[in-house]
Amino acid sequence: MERVDVMLEPLRAFLAQLGAFMPRLLLAAAVLVAGWLIAKAVRFAVIKALRAANFHVVTERAGIDDFLVQGGLREGSIGLFGTLAWWLVMLAALVIAFNGLGLTYITDLLGKVMLFVPKLVVALVIVAFGAYFARFVSTAVTAWCKGIDMPDAAFLGRMARIAILVFVALIALDQVGVGGDIVRQSFLVVLAGVVLALALAFGLGARDRAEEMLERWWPRRGSGGGPS
Repeated sequence: MERVDVMLEPLRAFLAQLGAFMPRLLLAAAVLVAGWLIAKAVRFAVIKALRAANFHVVTERAGIDDFLVQGGLREGSIGLFGTLAWWLVMLAALVIAFNGLGLTYITDLLGKVMLFVPKLVVALVIVAFGAYFARFVSTAVTAWCKGIDMPDAAFLGRMARIAILVFVALIALDQVGVGGDIVRQSFLVVLAGVVLALALAFGLGARDRAEEMLERWWPRRGSGGGPS
């Protein structure tokens, strides 16, 4: 009989641990179910709020929605923000559930991911409004250049838009902590290289072309005779 008790002791210990663990597991499952329901409600509320604020108008005019639709996201930027809100709530639910189960390593990892989502949302907002502003400036520059009969108006407008988009992209990357000083320094190096290449091309290999472009942009006034 004592032998049977010795053999059954590990099984009893396992059942005791399982009995102590089951309530925590059921509580974690309940937290996940509640989090899933709350996440769906939050996603719906975020989408409704953004539509009420006409945020989709900004992203459509900025060309972001077309890009996202081509990538398979039918609801465009509003759907993207709704999905991010859903994941933020679900990550919070996962952190609570795994913390209740005592899995601290997983909760630390999920906590870092959860802190990254708000930064990503802010970066996307910066990109959305920055792209809209870039398109506005491009249209304004093109219209102004055409108004003063300056050639290559469309080219100058595109250059203005690209410059603003690059600047906005750097701000967004800095917001999410990608690259940091490396991205900024690389951009400055590339920009300096482009400027140097243009200067050399204009000064050495393309003097005639540069003179032609400058003459078209700013025609020379008829020069009067020298002093008599």
